[in-house]
Amino acid sequence: MPISLYNTLSRRTEAFVPLDPERVTMYLCGPTVYNYIHIGNARPAVVFDVLARLIRRHYPKLVFARNITDVDDKINAAAAEAGVPIAQITERYAQAYREDIARLGVAPPDVEPHATAHIPQIVAMIERLIAGGHAYEAQGHVLFHVESFPAYGALSGRDPDELLAGARVEVAPYKKSPGDFVLWKPSDATQPGWDSPWGRGRPGWHIECSAMSEAHLGDTIDIHAGGVDLTFPHHENEIAQSVCAHGGRPFARYWLHNGMLTFDGRKMSKSLGNVLQLHELLRKHPGEALRLMLLRGHYRQPLDWSDAAMTQAVRTLDGWYGALRDMAHVEASEPTVPAAVEAALCDDLNTPQALAELSHLADAARRATGDERPAAKAALLGGGALLGLLQQDPEVWFRQGNTGEAIDADAIEALLEERKAARAAKDFARSDAIRDQLKELGIAIEDSAQGTRWSVVKA
Repeated sequence: MPISLYNTLSRRTEAFVPLDPERVTMYLCGPTVYNYIHIGNARPAVVFDVLARLIRRHYPKLVFARNITDVDDKINAAAAEAGVPIAQITERYAQAYREDIARLGVAPPDVEPHATAHIPQIVAMIERLIAGGHAYEAQGHVLFHVESFPAYGALSGRDPDELLAGARVEVAPYKKSPGDFVLWKPSDATQPGWDSPWGRGRPGWHIECSAMSEAHLGDTIDIHAGGVDLTFPHHENEIAQSVCAHGGRPFARYWLHNGMLTFDGRKMSKSLGNVLQLHELLRKHPGEALRLMLLRGHYRQPLDWSDAAMTQAVRTLDGWYGALRDMAHVEASEPTVPAAVEAALCDDLNTPQALAELSHLADAARRATGDERPAAKAALLGGGALLGLLQQDPEVWFRQGNTGEAIDADAIEALLEERKAARAAKDFARSDAIRDQLKELGIAIEDSAQGTRWSVVKA
């Protein structure tokens, strides 16, 4: 079935047809690594991980790049405050980012370019822009001249004056036009810098993605993705500098943007004190539940964070893993992705519908009998795999707490054996006391014909 995606650039849903089916290219703007990311930063990583999984089913030779911004004024400030080189800050938080989103089930990209490893490519692209009359040097800076690119503003759908009115634009006397943006800026002795034709300096934010995308994916890529907050100025600027550097060739054919994560209906921000770090949330909630929460709304719409939503995500996974737990001894058929799940995702990555279909599959698995069970189990696992869900052993899911850390299973099993002996001896008072003891430890038990099973009660 064909994949349809909403293209921000054209403002309509289009059939996805790659330039080269033998090499499909996709670029996602990654983190600026000066601290732990907040949960809103994790949404594009999760959403576009699902898209990458879907595209690979149709076009196995996808090349997916997600960059690391490891030179930036915020990084410089963090390094200066700590009194360490910027690499010490960036390496620490880049690794934390990889580890944290891996716990959300996000697969590594095929390419993870770092800005500091692409300074020659950045300098070369700036030189081409200057030669083409699209950039100019002024007081140690190199700036892109927005008026040299008549299509500026097409992505956000507004003219440059309207865009500038609502954006934080640096006012500088050396600019030819107020909207001109920095490609290269000078560095003093206390700041990281590299030699260039314009003196020692460092790249501006926008140029790095254009240079890294060109280096690893080519002049024109199939998909460029990121948060809606990057539409202007970052993505608008990427288009301008890339198209001009490539002689007018298109930069990205499909632009996808995910909506923002809100907290009680308000944007997360440090000023409001409502920023929730993913690193801290992973201490309180299972990573898979966080992934499910981030997928429960359509990716283009805002998604509101709430404790109730997290509780519901855990309960939903309890139910789905419960169905798989009941079929622990059933050998699943050949893994398959149910058509209804795939159809939902092919419809502009409709994860709410795909999750609804997964619930139907879990219900069908619970009702299945006899020869129906292997296929029902395979369908539930296959549908979950495309969404990056239900790939743990059910016992692992039920025996982990909110932190995702295993508890002392041997101690629990010993108490259950003692309870079993007490029931056999008709010592029901002792049996009930052990059940209460387990309950105080946060352990729920379930007696069945197959024996007693236990699970950790998650908050």
